[in-house]
Amino acid sequence: MGQALLQHNLTNEQWPSAGKFQALFSGADTVFTDLETAIKGAHAEAPLRNDQFLHAAGTGIIDRLANIGINTFATSNNHAFDFGAGGIRDAIEALDARGLTHAGTGMDLARAATPGYRTTEAGTVALVAMASGAVMAGAMAGPKKPGVNEVRRGPTNDLDESDVGRYLAAIRDAATRSDVVIAYQHNHYWEKDMADTPRWQRSFAHRAIDAGASIFVAHGAPLLHGIEIYRGKAIFYDLGGFFFQTVTKPGHYPPEVWQSVVVDCRCTRAGFERISLTPVQMNDTGTGGTTDMETRGMPRIADGAEGKAILERMARISEPYRTKFTFTPRGADIAVG
Repeated sequence: MGQALLQHNLTNEQWPSAGKFQALFSGADTVFTDLETAIKGAHAEAPLRNDQFLHAAGTGIIDRLANIGINTFATSNNHAFDFGAGGIRDAIEALDARGLTHAGTGMDLARAATPGYRTTEAGTVALVAMASGAVMAGAMAGPKKPGVNEVRRGPTNDLDESDVGRYLAAIRDAATRSDVVIAYQHNHYWEKDMADTPRWQRSFAHRAIDAGASIFVAHGAPLLHGIEIYRGKAIFYDLGGFFFQTVTKPGHYPPEVWQSVVVDCRCTRAGFERISLTPVQMNDTGTGGTTDMETRGMPRIADGAEGKAILERMARISEPYRTKFTFTPRGADIAVG
């Protein structure tokens, strides 16, 4: 699904759609999102940013997400280091204490680049995660330093091949140890229009699939990008948001930022059996008005004309990849054969 920028531990009364998502996720072996919120725990240092883009919360938000069934988290993003090395440790310890799978940050670079594994009755899923762009200075993990598994740009603006090599090597290793590999990128090397998918990212996603990934999924630009089926594997160039509890002023983002999809991937080591989409709408104004940030940016399943419009837009932006959609009463299916 889209990234989870959740800053408040919402009750079921505040978030009426919680039960519907819990039902949607029930029975899934792996339910994945990006934890787009810096965790402030016992080890947190003074925040390294103090503006409207400090996305911070306590460990209760992890429980809120886990309670609806989310069990696999990318932690590599441009906010992971907002509380310094201590914040990296707080997030890792909180996820580990709850038995949740995660990847993308670590107490050193080797651990930040290491895949996270989730073993289920149906098989093992691996997650390899990294971030590119907008990662603050000093946030990249080092040989003896906590931080983010970062893939940087070199002097010519191409991705640093040593960083890319580390990421692809982890995918290859994960592919030998698991049935399904999710390759994750949190990208902020945007085009001038953040709705445009960079050409280099398409090539990069193909390299990840060629290395052994079953699924390549990205976040970063907070809105949907297209879907491609490459060599029978799925590429989601950006799934936008699942929660988007930004405190920016109303109108700061276009309406498309408040739309997303949940993707149901039925797959095996051999490939995909089915990919289905459920449309999601987030509220750009809190239930208590424009000053109510606690209930802003909450997801609900979109139905009727609203849901159809989201899926039709998803189909349009996927046309360059020749991805075929079949619309159903509950959402849309994607042809993978």
